[in-house]
Amino acid sequence: MVPNVNATPVTGRRGVYWQTGLCLVLLAGAGWLLSRHWPTVRHGVLRLAVADQGWLLVAALAALGTWVSSALAQQGAVARRLPGGRLVAAQFAASAANHLLPAGLGAGAVNLRFLMRCGLPAGRGASALAVKAAAGAVVRLVLIAALAPVCPGLLRIPHVPAAVLLAVTAAAVLLAVLVRARLWARCRGAVTAVAADIRDLHTRPVRAAALWGGSAAFAALHSLVLIAVTRAVGLPLSPARVALLYLAASGAAALLPTPGGLGSLDAALALALTASGTPAAAAASAVLGYRLLTMWLPLLPGLVVLGLLVRRRAL
Repeated sequence: MVPNVNATPVTGRRGVYWQTGLCLVLLAGAGWLLSRHWPTVRHGVLRLAVADQGWLLVAALAALGTWVSSALAQQGAVARRLPGGRLVAAQFAASAANHLLPAGLGAGAVNLRFLMRCGLPAGRGASALAVKAAAGAVVRLVLIAALAPVCPGLLRIPHVPAAVLLAVTAAAVLLAVLVRARLWARCRGAVTAVAADIRDLHTRPVRAAALWGGSAAFAALHSLVLIAVTRAVGLPLSPARVALLYLAASGAAALLPTPGGLGSLDAALALALTASGTPAAAAASAVLGYRLLTMWLPLLPGLVVLGLLVRRRAL
């Protein structure tokens, strides 16, 4: 049984206010860091301007492929056949909307509206989005586990004092108890529905292949964008190291609800690259190139596509 998503909203008005406030604080912090390190960022921009055009073209093509792979994963998350062209366009529009609202609210709203226009009930559409998100998280964890032995010592766990570790453990246990006591009754129906949808999809090999293949391609193509940009600016890092750094940094940035990872992903990628021995200016140029191709350049066209989809009642 699929729960009625309108009966118990995930976030109320107070939750939206907290998310917006946290987002503004993070963006203000990102702006302060940008102003403080402006000479390094400026040097990175100049280095990117003279980068290898061939590798930048590879990065651009990989960025285009991310929306196709996202559409493939979304198709795999539902049993009904979706219109392919509009599905890809919806993913492109969703990525633009995701850069305007925190915590993935923009992309979720666009995709849910698209699935409802395709005839899925609201509850079934929300469950399909949850299935896609769960598959993406599993794929990223598997890729990190596969790449970590290839790059030993790259993901070093810093030494944590015993007192801090004990306090964090106690806080985690307390949070788990509170979630179990107050939220589990509300979330149980949604979790059950998502698990049932996943089991049902795996009785259809084509849909399961689309879900997992699209999710794996999405993560791999985003990694390829960063790999190609690092090659374009002349960074001597192996593809496996860059891919692992990207997966770890994007996973950490996902914990901060900024629009499209603005500020959080940039800082996480720059920190990961510099921690691996990359000069700060070179890391800045790589991050700027990655964000230009995956966020800034597609933003305006994505909003145009979003407006067209709304006008044509595809959303």
